[in-house]
Amino acid sequence: MCGRIRKIRLMRRLRRRLTNLVRNDSGVQLVELAIILPIFVVLFAATAEFGRYFYEYTTLAKAARVGARYLVTAKVDCNQATIAKNLVVFGTTDGTGTPILSGLTVNNVSVTPNDLACSGTPQGVPETITVSITGFTHQSVFDLGGLLNNSAASLNIEVKPSVTMRYLLSTPLV
Repeated sequence: MCGRIRKIRLMRRLRRRLTNLVRNDSGVQLVELAIILPIFVVLFAATAEFGRYFYEYTTLAKAARVGARYLVTAKVDCNQATIAKNLVVFGTTDGTGTPILSGLTVNNVSVTPNDLACSGTPQGVPETITVSITGFTHQSVFDLGGLLNNSAASLNIEVKPSVTMRYLLSTPLV
């Protein structure tokens, strides 16, 4: 009988320990954090990257709009196109200072029609003037292509805003 009582007591102790172990919730928060933290980090990185891209796009779109506004009220010639390109890139007409975004050059800005007849042959008064920015690439901070050594997964995408406005003056080309 004594062996049977010991066995019953041992079983009761094991049950108590198991129930205490099951009821013990210390460390559960750490496990939840380990599951959720990577998701939050990815969401934060994606939000930050989208914000940077949106900032660059709106900055370039506003700069192109300023250049187009300048050109639709100016006399059409090659000098005005160069001044407008400087205005888009540097924010000044003389082309000095730092670009509004790093990596942006005057070569990224194109003005149509045909760079405003710089060939020397008069083409008449343009109906519209388009200022577009091409070849400018958004450089992402969290570049998946660089981390994975795979250029197809790269987050570096081209930003190419364009603005078209109606020419306001009716003076012929010089």
